[in-house]
Amino acid sequence: MTGLYARGGKRALDLALTLAALPGAAVVVGAAALAVRLEDGGPALHVSPRLGRDRIAFPMLKLRTMRVGAPDLRNPDGTTYSSGDDPRTTRVGRLLRRTSIDELPQLLNVLAGQMSLVGPRPSPPGSQANFTAADLRRYDVRPGITGLSQVLLRNEGALTERLRLDARYVDDLCLRLDLWLLGRTVARVLGGRGVYRTGVGADA
Repeated sequence: MTGLYARGGKRALDLALTLAALPGAAVVVGAAALAVRLEDGGPALHVSPRLGRDRIAFPMLKLRTMRVGAPDLRNPDGTTYSSGDDPRTTRVGRLLRRTSIDELPQLLNVLAGQMSLVGPRPSPPGSQANFTAADLRRYDVRPGITGLSQVLLRNEGALTERLRLDARYVDDLCLRLDLWLLGRTVARVLGGRGVYRTGVGADA
């Protein structure tokens, strides 16, 4: 992770693309937030602590996709349990997840400098307790709305494989890679594959 792009060009790209997308995204998020509120009367936004660059915690924004008070279920490897028939997920929430609209509020995290458009997905505090030195290199960059593991795996694949791809991203970070990942993210979302992790149950 060296070069002019990593030192400043990446942040400039984040700001330019986010500011360009913000007006349209605001309309979509506003409509989606109204749908979330109308379904069960709960809050439209879900705010959760995540670790950013240098393991500094920040409040990550998402549109709420689960029922109010839903328990936090985890897979055996510690990753978030995700299933197409998860009873915790609301009807509107399933649509938001399938289209990734629930992630759009994170554009505000990008503007605040807490996230990047592309990078390793932000992890919750405490999740790094068993990370190796190589795994911890994911915190050398800002976490992203999308990234290499999201494009290649989305929510499929074991945690070890995701961490390997995160470390690879840090090694290979460049403008060409980020542009490729942004383009592939659009195709991945439109295809709708890999939204839910299959074949893995929740922790007992």
